[in-house]
Amino acid sequence: MTNSFFTPLKQPLGSDLPECFTYPFYYEPHAVCLQAAEQLQQQLKTNSNFNQAEQEGKMFGVLVVKDESGDLGYLSAFSGQLSFESNDFVPALFDFNTETSFFNIGQAEINVINQTLDKLAENPDIAILKQMLNEQQQRAESEIAHCRQAIIAGRKVRKAQRAAGLANTSDDEYQTLLAQLAKQSVAEKNQLKTLTEDWRVKVGEGQKALSLITDDIDDLKNKRKRLSNSLQQQLFEQYHFLNAEGGQNSLLSLFEQTTQGRPPAGAGDCAAPKLLQYAYQHKMKPLAMAEFWWGTSPKSEIRHHGQFYGACQGKCKPILTHMLQGLTVEVNPLLNNPGRDKQLEFVYQDDVMAVINKPSGLLSVPGKQIQDCVVSRLRMLFPEASGPLIVHRLDMSTSGLMVIALNKQAHKKLQQQFVQRTVKKRYVAILDGELKQKTGLIDLPLRVDLEDRPRQLVCYDYGKPAQTKWQTIEYLQGKTKVYFYPVSGRTHQLRVHSAHNMGLSMPILGDDLYGQKANRLHLHAEMLELEHPKNKTRMTFQVDADF
Repeated sequence: MTNSFFTPLKQPLGSDLPECFTYPFYYEPHAVCLQAAEQLQQQLKTNSNFNQAEQEGKMFGVLVVKDESGDLGYLSAFSGQLSFESNDFVPALFDFNTETSFFNIGQAEINVINQTLDKLAENPDIAILKQMLNEQQQRAESEIAHCRQAIIAGRKVRKAQRAAGLANTSDDEYQTLLAQLAKQSVAEKNQLKTLTEDWRVKVGEGQKALSLITDDIDDLKNKRKRLSNSLQQQLFEQYHFLNAEGGQNSLLSLFEQTTQGRPPAGAGDCAAPKLLQYAYQHKMKPLAMAEFWWGTSPKSEIRHHGQFYGACQGKCKPILTHMLQGLTVEVNPLLNNPGRDKQLEFVYQDDVMAVINKPSGLLSVPGKQIQDCVVSRLRMLFPEASGPLIVHRLDMSTSGLMVIALNKQAHKKLQQQFVQRTVKKRYVAILDGELKQKTGLIDLPLRVDLEDRPRQLVCYDYGKPAQTKWQTIEYLQGKTKVYFYPVSGRTHQLRVHSAHNMGLSMPILGDDLYGQKANRLHLHAEMLELEHPKNKTRMTFQVDADF
């Protein structure tokens, strides 16, 4: 069979073919995929486009297949779009490059709107009017607040006058005084009402002057949004995915039952769906798959050059769940409970609190698939305990010290210490590389990757502040042992701050999300210092790591 996208594997296989197809969201690449990826990477190295044209890296994928003749080879694909033409990869489900396609026609109309918006935004009067309006609003708030304070002060004075008049004047004089004070009160309220109305008119005039310019901008933005939504809907309607059983399903229907109810932008354009679709269309049998990042890391995500990654959950899971039907797929390794046979170690315990050493691999709280966790075990050990028990959490892969509250009062007092950041924590970690610096502070805001939970992103627009102090301890045969002193306590904070290129640019050894898998994540909560919730004694606990 002749197929321009089918690449034979050059070298004889060094291992047997896989018995099951790759579970695409969490895997270790099979040897045959490593061979295919190496061939593709050699091709990328010699292609100047991938060394120069792409300023930011890209995810590539290889799908090892047998063609209709039974020959073994692989297909290759990339996620998203390229800024240049290339005939080396299987085609996308929808061709964006056709000049007459509805997408390019619609995009051209949106581009015209964008150009018009850019010109309108250059109007210097917008900034001037906004500043004037802001100043008016601030003056209005200030004067109205001052008037309200004067009313409050006048009310106190009149109260004192009424009390004095009641004690020192006749009934007629007191009634006259009350009438005068009532007039003063009405006058002050009228003054506030007039002032408020005057400023309402002035601010309204300022808003009207600004709106004369910005209404056209707002109308164009609304039009752009409508066009964009319509264009996206038309695009989604073009995507229909096959599976190994010969079934077909549309992109829109695959996402109907998801939380968001509709596909995210870019759904269907990742490497994995492209590869499987082409294989099914050309009667090829998929055997195994792997995806790797090639090039510089993006600004927000953590992607290391040449490293393999699982498919994204948000864009790909509904699609691949359908496309893999009919294949014998590896069991999801995340369904295994690596902490099942590991025991909790109690470092301290009294009537109101306990401190445990959590083993790596045990969840702190129940997961979607695994119920065994610190909480479930403690409920069995302390059936009379009240409150939520857990005061703070450690990642499943992180080992170390956790404080447990055995009643509601202790929980509240301990949790306050974490909120107020009076708890001192020290983590020890081994980084996968040699760190040249000795100490430092990492300040990178974090938020969850909505399209690939539980991964976290660095995000300056919507991320929560996250700071980590660190200190180099020693070097261990090309690795670096460090102390971490987290100032905040965000999800995966130490892992992201270590691996991100704006952090230490060096993942923690064994980090299967942001680095490479090892026997365990080499991160341990070593020291915990806090105030006892009952007797207020300052207490320090320390347990050395087992690595």
